[in-house]
Amino acid sequence: MEGWDPKTKSTLTQIPLLTTKAGPRDGAAWTQRLKEEYRALIAYTQMNKSNDNDWFRISAANPEGTRWTGKCWYVHNLLKYEFDLQFDIPVTYPATAPELELPELDGKTQKMYRGGKICLTVHFKPLWAKNCPRFGIAHALCLGLAPWLAAEIPVLVDSGMIKHKDDATTSNES
Repeated sequence: MEGWDPKTKSTLTQIPLLTTKAGPRDGAAWTQRLKEEYRALIAYTQMNKSNDNDWFRISAANPEGTRWTGKCWYVHNLLKYEFDLQFDIPVTYPATAPELELPELDGKTQKMYRGGKICLTVHFKPLWAKNCPRFGIAHALCLGLAPWLAAEIPVLVDSGMIKHKDDATTSNES
């Protein structure tokens, strides 16, 4: 964690690390891993709410816990920009990080590929590999999606690539 700002370090130390090295094909071990994932997500969500930094909602979209959906948002210039969030847990999880998708932003930035998957290759994937199997979904959101949103959304808004929902409504009414 050297070279990280103090707030990121503090946040990361409050997200529980996972211990079960299991993926979707591992039966009971996967169920144990999912329990750990939920504990970490609950801790991260509670921490965000207590710091008035609530920025996502996700849940498993299937009983197996291999498909996740939800919403994430970013506030820029006092306006909230909200996006659908989805991802699948790869069969090689936790050795392979999930590919986080924001489908409605597909094609709006070069830091995205195949259907709205955000590009985390250079910065996040080596960090994930170094911390396997201790990192989980909460860590992917904290260290992957959150910095991506912070870097990309202001640029997309300022360049006119995305509009606030109120601006889009006003444009359609004219």
